[in-house]
Amino acid sequence: MTTHSNILFQNYFSDFKNYDEVLKSNMSINPNWETLLNNLTEMGHDALISKQKEIDWLMDENGVTYNVYNDPKGLHRPWNLNIVPFVIHQKEWETVEKGIKQRAEILNLVLKDIYGKRELIKKGIIPQEVIFAHRGFLRQCDQIQYKTAKNLLIYSSDLARGPDGRMWVVNDRTQAPSGMGYALENRYSMSKALPGIFKDINVKQPSGFFYDFNQMLIDSAPQNKENPNIVILTPGPHNETYFEHSYLSSFLGYPLVTGDDLVVRSGKVWMKSLKELKQVDVILRRVDDVFMDPLELREDSYLGVAGLLDVIRRQNVSIINPIGSGILENSGLIPFMNNICKYFLKENLILPQIASWWCGQEKERNYVLDNLSNLVVKRIDRSNRESIFFCEFLDNKALESLKKEIISSPYGFVAQEKISFSTAPDFVDGTLEPRKVMCRTFAIAKHDSYSIMPGGLVRVAAERENLFVSNQRGGVSKDFWVSTDEKQTNIQNYAWDNSFKIRISDINDLPSNTAQNLFWSGRYLGRALVTARFLRTVLNRMSSEQYNEGITGSENLKFLLQSLTHITYTFPGFVGKGSDALLKNPLKEILSLMLDQDRMGSFAQTMSSFNNSYYSLRNLWSKDMWRVFDGIQKLWLKFEDDDNYSISALTKILDRIITRIIAFMSLIEESILVQQGLLLYFIGLQTEQAMMNVSKCRSLLVFNHNEQLQYDILESLLTSHESLNIYRYSYRSYLNVENVIQLILLQSDYPKSLTYQLRRIQKDVERLPHSKATGNITECETLIAEANLKIQQLNIKSLLQLNNDGSLRQNLDNCLSELSDLLHDLSLSISDTYFNHSHQQTQLVNQNFPL
Repeated sequence: MTTHSNILFQNYFSDFKNYDEVLKSNMSINPNWETLLNNLTEMGHDALISKQKEIDWLMDENGVTYNVYNDPKGLHRPWNLNIVPFVIHQKEWETVEKGIKQRAEILNLVLKDIYGKRELIKKGIIPQEVIFAHRGFLRQCDQIQYKTAKNLLIYSSDLARGPDGRMWVVNDRTQAPSGMGYALENRYSMSKALPGIFKDINVKQPSGFFYDFNQMLIDSAPQNKENPNIVILTPGPHNETYFEHSYLSSFLGYPLVTGDDLVVRSGKVWMKSLKELKQVDVILRRVDDVFMDPLELREDSYLGVAGLLDVIRRQNVSIINPIGSGILENSGLIPFMNNICKYFLKENLILPQIASWWCGQEKERNYVLDNLSNLVVKRIDRSNRESIFFCEFLDNKALESLKKEIISSPYGFVAQEKISFSTAPDFVDGTLEPRKVMCRTFAIAKHDSYSIMPGGLVRVAAERENLFVSNQRGGVSKDFWVSTDEKQTNIQNYAWDNSFKIRISDINDLPSNTAQNLFWSGRYLGRALVTARFLRTVLNRMSSEQYNEGITGSENLKFLLQSLTHITYTFPGFVGKGSDALLKNPLKEILSLMLDQDRMGSFAQTMSSFNNSYYSLRNLWSKDMWRVFDGIQKLWLKFEDDDNYSISALTKILDRIITRIIAFMSLIEESILVQQGLLLYFIGLQTEQAMMNVSKCRSLLVFNHNEQLQYDILESLLTSHESLNIYRYSYRSYLNVENVIQLILLQSDYPKSLTYQLRRIQKDVERLPHSKATGNITECETLIAEANLKIQQLNIKSLLQLNNDGSLRQNLDNCLSELSDLLHDLSLSISDTYFNHSHQQTQLVNQNFPL
């Protein structure tokens, strides 16, 4: 004890009540933790605080998030990793491994039986109500046969140390178990931020497990296909564990798709790519059972694939895990698990579980009702929206209400013994505190058995005396160490040699939703950059004219403000009804254009749209891109919180955001190959910039002004276009309309000119796969070719010609209007050709699947 009696432990032992991972019953240190605690002590108090901050920073920098709906901290809550890992020795872990393998095999056989012969029910081993009254039982999945090594291919178990000192099974997770990606990221972060904490400790690495995971996906393909097409199906970026979906997609190299990316044709599942439909062989799903097929299950689901169950019955696709496996996440099975184990395996359970009583049996129900205040009650098919009843905390009225519920539908309830699980040290506010912990580990089907992750994910209660261990309730995580006496390498090698040759993926392998988000990411970024630069130009003009409330300023400023409305399409703004008042005090309208996310065309709305596209593509972006993106988010949030909306503050925030947008755009080109999707981003970016270029020129060049006003407007146009310096260098002349038109619209070798942008779009559109597949010219190619031909035929003298009253350049306006229409039609044509998704199919008979 004296070795560790320092400031870190001063409060740890003061209220020792529960079984603790570090302390033995005689208050001595558990030998398994001795070296770790020595390492922590050697680091020192201040160093540990610094390292915890570094871990927090690393999680934030890497964009590790856990989504919590209606969370005041925002949807994308940062993932919390505590500096102190959880340690278990290999000798004990061997028993846990055997127990997890046994339990996974039992549940695999239960799943096969429930949707097959149902011998467990026929022989009275499981009451039929436990199965048929559970919302996880899907009759549509009855008698489906699988050719994979196991029916249950991935299994996750929540473990906690019980009062007897052994690890107990608390929950079974079988639909789409989450946590593997978070566990892997935890290990990466600990190894990077705290390599010294591993000193003299041999920690088993999970690289072999992930090799088995990848091989399991390959081996699951129907007909032992040598080069299977494997996809990861996600509900989308708002799902609570979407970070992990993107992480695994990036880590394994398989496409991340949504339900819209997949379609059923001719008894097979196909992925919509830009060129053609590509058959899908294996789907690693992160979508819950009832949402997987709107034709046979929940008809209101947009997350699944219509007709998927029929393809599964034909054995033309493998689903991991099978639809219907949610029946195993059934607390009603727990009281019968030992008998099930004896029936299938002729042995007892290796890992203990909480003493449980199913209320559908009279004797057990009476016991529960007589001892209710000392028990924990659960519904057998509870969801996250339904509470666990910790009856010791219920008042008499609530207890009576619960009794009535149990009596009215006894088969729907299970009561469990109240167990106080063990605590482990957590580094909180500079000291170690005991917190309740729960461990999640994972099993992957491997031949006739299962491969077990050495460690997994540890979750920690948010408060010292909190009974709940939940990320949704603000909990944190720990790295899960399995220590061994054998020498281990801390090098994490996750390279694997697949049993087949993989060609380099290209644009034809791009899911349609991914392609669409790449296209729109380009458009939103282009729009954001042009809008921000023009807003900055207007604000600088206001500042230079010493703008103050109530004084509009010059005609130049008035014209720029009106142009701002035209360029952003935020009508009525400075040109419609009520514009006179806004022109007298324009700052209010400018703030709306910058900050109002609900206003179409505003800078905030554009950035919000880009954010949605960005999160949908997280598996493609690099860590550097995340850091720049996150920097923009933090900068913007801080600006909103500061509530400083002076012209100077607005200009400064735009300066900093513009710089970061440009940095982000540069990084995109380093993250994706052109033929893996960057092409779509380029087309979107150039299309939007060309459209905004046309809009600016129509607003600022069409009208004829007196010499001084014309000069000011031209200067503002070139400044917002970041072209003033190159104009001066190129023409070395007084600003005039002819030279500006020549540079901004017609200069073929200037990347910011409209001519250059249109040629670049045409070049990229011609590289899209559709036309080459059919041998025909697509509408997209026709439209962009017409736009290029039109701008090539423009005559500068004709464009400069004024109308009869000398007020505007009508020919210039007509040409720009025609080009604007062509670009708009081009965008629609690209969407129709490459991103068009099939209509939602509906059921003939409505079916109700409660959540």
